[in-house]
Amino acid sequence: MTNRFRISAMLARKLEELGVQPEDVLRQAGLPTRLFDRDEKIILSTEELFAFYRGLAAASSDPAIALKLGTEPRLERYNPLGIAAVTARSFRDALARMARYKQMTCPETLEVLDRGDESRVEFRYLLAQEAEPPLIVDLAFAFVVGIARRGSGGAITPRRIELRGAARNRRMYEAHFGCPVTFDARHNTIVFARADLDRPFLTHNPDLWTAIAPQLDAELSRALASDAIGEQVKGMLKQLLPRGRPAIEDVAKELRMSARTLQRRLAEASTTFQQLLQGARRELARHYLLNSSLELKETAYLLGYEDAHSFFRAFSSWEGRPPGEWRTRHTRTAT
Repeated sequence: MTNRFRISAMLARKLEELGVQPEDVLRQAGLPTRLFDRDEKIILSTEELFAFYRGLAAASSDPAIALKLGTEPRLERYNPLGIAAVTARSFRDALARMARYKQMTCPETLEVLDRGDESRVEFRYLLAQEAEPPLIVDLAFAFVVGIARRGSGGAITPRRIELRGAARNRRMYEAHFGCPVTFDARHNTIVFARADLDRPFLTHNPDLWTAIAPQLDAELSRALASDAIGEQVKGMLKQLLPRGRPAIEDVAKELRMSARTLQRRLAEASTTFQQLLQGARRELARHYLLNSSLELKETAYLLGYEDAHSFFRAFSSWEGRPPGEWRTRHTRTAT
């Protein structure tokens, strides 16, 4: 997984269409004002990306600006990730494609958590040292709901949106998403009926997918190959852990190699799958404890532990103190 965000050059054009000058946003963000003039790819760190969206909030008087950026009515202007999603068999397949190919462009995960008759869709910024700005949440949620609506012909609507922070622009959000919105939530979440994730997409296009999949897979392979094998495995584990504890066969499948080949390459790198699993869990645990208000039981679940006690024991062995005490101590230090 890359440690930088790749920004589309189309973003500047979209901002101008919405009446916002990119230079004003960049100036407010403290970023180079000629950033979008570069011929090469536009690459930002997590900190710079967050600054960009804080700058957008300061430069625009429209509270719905990010919702509009994330909603693309013209299919011909979809990026490759959007095309991969909208041509999927179902909404669940679309989300899986989005999660897979995000590895090419950013240190961000898209997670789907099934609970009872509901499915919760959440984004996590793996290298963030602070909470994500509201506008970046707006854009990500608008994109997901836009894919759901286009693919299903408008048949899929979220059950509710849960947002962190104080209540703001409730009518705007509820009008855009067509569902209730709650605030002061533990995490930014889109909640769908579980059955809607398996609803077939009317836009399913296997021929178009066959045409673009090789290019996406090749680019993903190049992105993964740029990392050492240990970092590749650890990045993939962070993607897979919220769905349950992954086995080496699961990671090998995602990396397009056999489990035996992966085992050999890890041995050549003087590491083991178990060491990398523990490393991924430790890094994610620290991230969740510092950057979210998730309950400890939920954190244990997202790290692939069967129960909270196993997580408490593991975390105490890593950090020398239980997770709740560690969170309190480090939150106090950060403030």
